[in-house]
Amino acid sequence: MDIPVFTVDAFTNLPFKGNPAAVCLLKNELRDELYQKIAAEINLSETAFITTIKPSEDFTNGSKFRLRWFTPTTEVNLCGHATLASAAVLFHQKKNVNSAVVFETKSGDLSVVQQGEDLVMDFPLNPPTKQAPDDFRHLIKVAVGDHPVEDVYLNSTTKKLLLRLADTCDRSVLTGLTVNPAALLSSDASGRIKGLIVTMKGPSDSQPRYDFYSRYFAPWNGIPEDPVTGSAHTVLGSYWSKELGKKKMLAFQCSSRGGELGLEVKDNGRINIAGKSVTVLQGTITLK
Repeated sequence: MDIPVFTVDAFTNLPFKGNPAAVCLLKNELRDELYQKIAAEINLSETAFITTIKPSEDFTNGSKFRLRWFTPTTEVNLCGHATLASAAVLFHQKKNVNSAVVFETKSGDLSVVQQGEDLVMDFPLNPPTKQAPDDFRHLIKVAVGDHPVEDVYLNSTTKKLLLRLADTCDRSVLTGLTVNPAALLSSDASGRIKGLIVTMKGPSDSQPRYDFYSRYFAPWNGIPEDPVTGSAHTVLGSYWSKELGKKKMLAFQCSSRGGELGLEVKDNGRINIAGKSVTVLQGTITLK
């Protein structure tokens, strides 16, 4: 069996920036253990598997597909950059004829449409709730040291914890953080956390004008740091929309690769996440 595979850098218009995801095109479902083995072999933060649903449709004319995401160690329920990468393969590589595609996923149906150079994903919004900092004292110390933390929020659905650095902190504080994955893993044994977001408000004089910055760490899922994380912005978008009083925002995830996300919080409990992409590799996985 030959499986077409692509590597796509998501949330960027430059190769080797943004967040790389592998995208595999399947005509039939695989055994679960085989999905995981392929993802471990590719060893990117996410490998996406797109499967056709109707025998009469292919990747060029189909409008609805199944989509699953795997890290090198586990399957996840939601992944933004690998969804964007999947849509990019369908639209740009397979020349899909539809104006929008829909993915059946563990997080429900997710649609992606083309808007100019951007691909816009319709995702669920995941509002976080305020937490007592003392409940996460050790984790906060591991993550940000002695830097002041203004807010601690948790979304129990995604198990993402959000730490907001004080507005007195410069962006260099966020970019300069060195987070030990093993220490982060051992800092919370409650099982409530699967990912850590560290974020801060963007300065009013930045060019371009970013509303907020973030970084994301998920050693619980085998990802020490994710370069650009769409799913984290389902939490960040909700938090910062309320803090800033804005529905539309421009965000930058300032990992070493970096990536830009356009956000629009909608009144129906959803969020649009927009970004660009670049395909950098195309090949075939051969299974005998």
